[in-house]
Amino acid sequence: MAFVPAPGYQPTYNPTLPYKQPIPGGLSLGMSVYIQGVASEHMKRFFVNFVVGQDPGADVAFHFNPRFDGWDKVVFNSQQGGKWGNEERKRSMPFSKGAPFELVFTVLAEHYKVVVNGSPFYEFKHRLPLQMVTHLHVDGDLRLQSINFLGGQPTPYQRPMTTPGYSGPGYGHPGYGAQPLHSLPSMEGPPTFNPPVPFTGRLQGGLTARRTIIVKGYVPPTGKSFSINFKVGSSGDLALHINPRMAEGVVVRNSRLNGSWGAEERKMAHNPFGPGQYFDLSIRCGMDRFKVYANGQHLFDFAHRFPAFQKVDVMEIQGDVALSYVQI
Repeated sequence: MAFVPAPGYQPTYNPTLPYKQPIPGGLSLGMSVYIQGVASEHMKRFFVNFVVGQDPGADVAFHFNPRFDGWDKVVFNSQQGGKWGNEERKRSMPFSKGAPFELVFTVLAEHYKVVVNGSPFYEFKHRLPLQMVTHLHVDGDLRLQSINFLGGQPTPYQRPMTTPGYSGPGYGHPGYGAQPLHSLPSMEGPPTFNPPVPFTGRLQGGLTARRTIIVKGYVPPTGKSFSINFKVGSSGDLALHINPRMAEGVVVRNSRLNGSWGAEERKMAHNPFGPGQYFDLSIRCGMDRFKVYANGQHLFDFAHRFPAFQKVDVMEIQGDVALSYVQI
């Protein structure tokens, strides 16, 4: 079964280094680039470059460069015409050797905003017009788990899903291309960055077929259990209960209808919810089942036990988990 990315959400999983690929649709205002990886045990340095074109000597609009060299620091710069600009640096190292990390770049009107492991780290003012940036280049002493491009302005082939009164950064527009609209999943609302737990989100219009929910987060090293519930607000029924239990090494799925729990489902080919691990979950509602993917790999299907799944209007997340991105 093929992974179906949600609109406005272009993920690449386990890319090899060096990574140098076009940014889907080019860099645009409001776009966020999520990089999940693991720093090498013997890490000395790595870099993330926002590049103008693909030529070897292409200009670099933003050079992000952590360095473990006895004076641990992160260097920020740009390169034009083969010459580096004025170097900015921060003598603070948010990365740990051998440890997983989540690095987020959000493109704002005045600067790139850098967030590491959920905490704001730096703002780098634009030196080159962001619209000139076409490629992302990553290399160095790290292992990449995923690179996700989220949101940004729609291209001519995209139909923006507008939400009245919302104009915040990172709003995900669907990248439809030339494919028929009815065959693709949809996300109705703007994303939420780093929401607190417990999290409650309203599914405006209910859980329609082909709707996709994205949840990105982190399981703390001491985490024991958390749950994601798709709920009917008026009755409390749970159409789908996803319950990773780190202590048992299982992911329990179930439903609760009319106050009674159904039969648990536990079988899975792999379990992405380990202590100290980041995860990237895509939950798609189909006509007859939920289809759930983790880190781009099919995780499980869950056949609908609640026929009127369109009545599901609430998603809850609670327990031992830190959330970095939710889009419903």
